[in-house]
Amino acid sequence: MKLNGVAQRGVAVSALALIVGLSACKKSNTYVAPPPPEVSVTVPLVHDVRRHLETTGNVVALNSVDLVARIQGFLYSQNYTDGAMVKSGGTLFTIEPPPYYAQLQQAQAQQAAAQANLVQAQQQFARQAQLRTQNVNSQADYDNAQAKQDAAQADVDNAIASTQLAAINYSYTQVKAPYDGQVSTHLVSVGQMVGAGGEKTKLATIVQIKPIYVYFSLSEPVVQRIRAALKAMGKTIADVHNIPIGIGLQTETGYPHIGELDYVAPTVDADTGTLTARALMTNTDLSLLPGMFVRVQVPAGVDSNAILVPDTAIGSDQAGSYVLVVDAQNEVQQKSVTTSTLVDGLRVVDKGLLPTDKVIVDGLQRAIPGEKVAPQTAPPLTAPADIDSAQ
Repeated sequence: MKLNGVAQRGVAVSALALIVGLSACKKSNTYVAPPPPEVSVTVPLVHDVRRHLETTGNVVALNSVDLVARIQGFLYSQNYTDGAMVKSGGTLFTIEPPPYYAQLQQAQAQQAAAQANLVQAQQQFARQAQLRTQNVNSQADYDNAQAKQDAAQADVDNAIASTQLAAINYSYTQVKAPYDGQVSTHLVSVGQMVGAGGEKTKLATIVQIKPIYVYFSLSEPVVQRIRAALKAMGKTIADVHNIPIGIGLQTETGYPHIGELDYVAPTVDADTGTLTARALMTNTDLSLLPGMFVRVQVPAGVDSNAILVPDTAIGSDQAGSYVLVVDAQNEVQQKSVTTSTLVDGLRVVDKGLLPTDKVIVDGLQRAIPGEKVAPQTAPPLTAPADIDSAQ
């Protein structure tokens, strides 16, 4: 069938419209790549930093003593509450005082009698000595008077010793605290016989926990580093009392308890290659108790111009620690690093990072090694106070 001119022109227009429509559809389906993800970057902080050794230690009481009955008798009273903090010299137990008070009075009476006999003997000797100068009495009378005086003096000395012994035994009727501390639960009930047969019955234990010790071990290389740091400051190992030690409990963040290095063993243990050290803690809040397992932070010198980055920028995998940096082409690169000290959220990078590297500190989840990113400059890192105080 043939189409007239008008129909032919209509078909041509429809075909042209179809071609244009198909072209438009093809252009709208073209893939457009998304823009690179944004990340925040900063350069490392270069600053002096005080290095610290982190190790573990054990809390040990400054003093711990068993309170025992040193005399025989019935336990009259317990003068403290189990577990209470007590003051030095406070009476904790009383053991049947009357018999020992009577013995003290008896000894004092015997001492008074001996003193009276001595006075009489001295007077007799004085008379015999005067008569002897006049040749009225014999030498035997003089010697006899002198012997009686000496014997009376010996009786007085013996009576004084007996009185002192009786006073000591009487003092044992009160069991007192030898120092400020915390007393354990009582081990003997009131009314029970103690010290029978000369046995020193254990009544309780008193523990001095304010101040308190923390013992820990240092490896030989660390000891040498500490010695070198002390030498750089013009000090020796004798100046250990000036070295601050940080202590942290397992449930705490950081090292909130500060003490001083109190003791360093004079020799290295040949079996372990370590040196025993001790910190003295004031423990005013009684947060440290004997037997606790704690974390210990020991200063080990100062590094000049150390490289620091936020600890949150450090990643880890099977190969070790790493950081993500952005290169000149805005591509993400992964750099393996060796890290050490953590100070107020900043981690020291010993190896693997340059001071000019642009380290990704935010948007790490969007940064893929080898892929491009849109880096945004983060605020510069500021030095924590602990770093500023490094000397």
